Amino acid sequence: MVFKKITMIGTSQDSFEDAADNAVDRAEQTLENIHWVEVDNLGVEVASVEGREYQAEVDIAFELED
Repeated sequence: MVFKKITMIGTSQDSFEDAADNAVDRAEQTLENIHWVEVDNLGVEVASVEGREYQAEVDIAFELED
């Protein structure tokens, strides 16, 4: 098996968990054979948005087809 990893950044107005879920949900719309997800970094943007924007940087690993 051979896997490829991509990095995505999900955002949410509510929580880090929702931000990570949003990234995974979006990946599942276009990628097949997702095997695991690693959360790398968490951040909160406060400068340019009203309230807070939670951000989760995730690596998404999926198996490449033969």
